[in-house]
Amino acid sequence: YPVSFTKTTATLLSVIHMTIMGYFFRLLQLLSTCAALSLVVSKSAWNRGDLGNWSMSIWCFCFAMTLIIVMVELWRLPSRFPFYWYNFPVTFACYAALVCLSTSIIYSIAYVQFLLYGPSRDRAIAATAFSCIASVVYALDAAWVWDWYDLTDIPCYVHTVPGLLKVLETFVAGVIFAFLSSTSLYLHQPALEWCVAVYSICFILAAVVLLLDLGEREYRLPVPVPIFQLVLTLLSVLLCISALVLWPLYQFSEELGGQPQRPSDGDCRDELTYDMCAWDQRLAVAVLTAINLLVYVADLVYWARQVSVSSPSSDVL
Repeated sequence: YPVSFTKTTATLLSVIHMTIMGYFFRLLQLLSTCAALSLVVSKSAWNRGDLGNWSMSIWCFCFAMTLIIVMVELWRLPSRFPFYWYNFPVTFACYAALVCLSTSIIYSIAYVQFLLYGPSRDRAIAATAFSCIASVVYALDAAWVWDWYDLTDIPCYVHTVPGLLKVLETFVAGVIFAFLSSTSLYLHQPALEWCVAVYSICFILAAVVLLLDLGEREYRLPVPVPIFQLVLTLLSVLLCISALVLWPLYQFSEELGGQPQRPSDGDCRDELTYDMCAWDQRLAVAVLTAINLLVYVADLVYWARQVSVSSPSSDVL
């Protein structure tokens, strides 16, 4: 009895400690995203092009969602939501860490480095630094929640290998869509339109799987989960391969109407612009397509191993 009481007390104290640390991380997240917003909201540090709108929307979204999570947990409302709340904060923390990091990189490379030395540049650099801090804090929050779930034995799909791969797949697809905001990049060629359709289909498939697993609905499917995941992942791999071939071919091959070299005029000149260079956007989409294909291949290998392990022939052996 004393041993059981001691273990229960230790577990309770650990949960309280982790809850306090969770609120501490949320406070740092709110402060860092708010600081980034405050630094660039002035006319001198905020460009009103695509880069400025992208950065502001990311920091505003992360700040607002973190504030909502804090309010919901303080008012003890998770039980009133129709989905499993304990999966939501850690999933959001993973996405927030990735989007804040990507925003910091894009904002600094495509905008900050072209600013003249002065107050505007200092504000932009400080905003980028706070965005990096927010990314680190969100990552620490996700890792901390991981330990909390291990302590309380609560399952979390994002803390598994396929869950993390699905987060990466949907995140990379989201960044690709951000670079494809200008329809002039692909509407002139049916092959490029097919690539955009591929990105949309792969994103929808990965998002559906992620939502099913987060809501713990995957076991209600009429087919075994490993086979279902394997088929969808294989389809995504084949689609990504077609996009990886067609996108660079029609964007950078001069024979097919592409532009093999980066121009030095227009929005691609080496000086401050409010929009990202169109050629750079095409190159970024090609690189991100290759990255997402590697993630899908890793996902495919994982589920192929799961199917082989769970097959009847492997049980007999």
